[in-house]
Amino acid sequence: MDRERFEEHLSHPHRRGVPVDGGLDGSAGGAPCGDLIRVSLAVSDGRVTAVSFDASGCGSAIAAGSAAATLADGAPVVDVARIGPHELAAELGGLSPGKFHAAELAAEALARALGAATYASGPAPAVPGLSLVAMSGGVDSAVAALLSAREEGPTPVAVTLELWRDAEGDPEASCCSASAVLRARRVARELGMPHLTLDLREEFERDVVDPWLDGQRRGITPNPCIGCNGSLRLDAMLSLAESLGAGRLVTGHYARTAPGGELLCGVDPAKDQSFMLAGLEPESIERISFPLGDLTKAQVRQLAADAGLEVAATPDSQDLCFLAGVGRGPFMERFGGVGERPGEILDTAGTVLGMHAGAHRFTVGQRRGLEIGGLDEPFYVVATDTDANTITVGPRSALSRERIALRDLRLRGGGEAVRQVRLRSHAPAVDCRLVGSQLQLGRPVLAPAPGQTAVFLDGERVVGCATIA
Repeated sequence: MDRERFEEHLSHPHRRGVPVDGGLDGSAGGAPCGDLIRVSLAVSDGRVTAVSFDASGCGSAIAAGSAAATLADGAPVVDVARIGPHELAAELGGLSPGKFHAAELAAEALARALGAATYASGPAPAVPGLSLVAMSGGVDSAVAALLSAREEGPTPVAVTLELWRDAEGDPEASCCSASAVLRARRVARELGMPHLTLDLREEFERDVVDPWLDGQRRGITPNPCIGCNGSLRLDAMLSLAESLGAGRLVTGHYARTAPGGELLCGVDPAKDQSFMLAGLEPESIERISFPLGDLTKAQVRQLAADAGLEVAATPDSQDLCFLAGVGRGPFMERFGGVGERPGEILDTAGTVLGMHAGAHRFTVGQRRGLEIGGLDEPFYVVATDTDANTITVGPRSALSRERIALRDLRLRGGGEAVRQVRLRSHAPAVDCRLVGSQLQLGRPVLAPAPGQTAVFLDGERVVGCATIA
C-alpha cells in the first residue's frame, strides 16, 4: 500500500464540496455502515465536464471519493464507466481489506451519478458501430452481452436499471434489485465492458407500480410488464444510447425483428417475449437488437456455461419483480394502503358460499385462496366487485368466452391484419377477427381478466395490442 497517495487524497481531496452547475448526483452508503459518499457529475458530448464529491464517515470514504473525482474529471463517459473499486484502490496506492468497502461505495456512487448525468445530457456525436447492452443480472442479458461483445466494432457499453428496492422482498428473485445491479456489473467487467447504472426507481413507482395498485383497487388486473418494457425501460435505454452516441440497443429478450420496425415472435415458444414488447413503436424496434430471438433457453444457458459466466445457472424470475418474495396481498397492504376487508363469496345465482379477505386480492380466473368446500367441481373467480367487496365464483365453464371487449387499441396497420390473438404471455394463439372494439374468437377460451393485454398476431408477426375491457 502506497501510504503517501492515500494521504494526499485524504489531506487534499480533489474537488470535494465544489458546486457542479447542472450536475446530477449519485450516492452510496448511509446508516448501515456509517459512511456516505455522494458524487456529482455533469456530462456533455460523451465526456465528463465537471465533477465533485462529498463524503462523511471514515477517512477512507473521503480518500475514495477523491479518487473517484480524480479519475472521472474530464474523462470520456465510456472510460469513467470502467472505473470500479479496484481502479479506485489502485489510485489510492492500494487499500487494506478493512478499508476496501470505501472504494466499493465510491464506485457505486460514481456509477449512479454517471448514469444520471449521461442520461440527462442529450444526444452525443454518433460513434459508428457502438451498442448499448441492457444487463439485468440474469443469464439472458448476460448472453446477449456476450454475443454483442463478440461482434466486430467498438466494445459495447452495458447498462443496468435500478427499478425497485424493498427490504422485505427477495433481491435474488428480482431482476432490478441492488444485488442484481452488482451481479450485472461483475459480468460486464468480466466481459470487458464499461458499465453504467441508471436509477429509474421514482419513474418505475410512478408509471408501473402505482397504476398497478390503482387497478387492483378498482378490481382490474393491469399487466405492468407491457408498460415497463415499452414506455419505461426500453425508451429510457434508447435515450441513454443516444446520449452515448450508440446507434443500437441490445437486450436479452426472446424476440426477433424484421425490416420496417416489425416485431416477430421468438423461435422458442416457451420463452417468447414478444407479448411484453407489443407496445413498442416501430421506430423503437428498428433501433433494438434481440440476439436471443433465434435461440432456446437451453442454448442460452449452454453459451453462458461455456463462457464461464457466473450467472449460467441463475434461476428465471417467476413473478412481477416488485412482488418478488412478498406476495400480492402483503404488498397491497404495505404500498397500496389496502388491508384485509372481509367480504362475501357468491355463486352466479347470488348465493353466499363463504367469505374472503378482500375483493382486491382476487382476479378473474383465480382459484387459489378461495377456501370454499363442499363443491362437486373446482370453482374459479368469474367476477369481482371492489365497491361491494364481493367476488363471484363458478365452474370452469362460467369463464368461457367467444367474444371479448377491448379498449385502447394500438394497431400496426388496419384491423384486417389481425388473424390471431394471444391473451396470456405464453398461451396458444387463437384465431380471431377484430370487429370494431370487439374481438370475435374462433373458439371459446377462458375469459381473461379486465385490464390484461391482448396481443394481435398475423402468424409470427405482432400487429398490435389492446387492453381487455
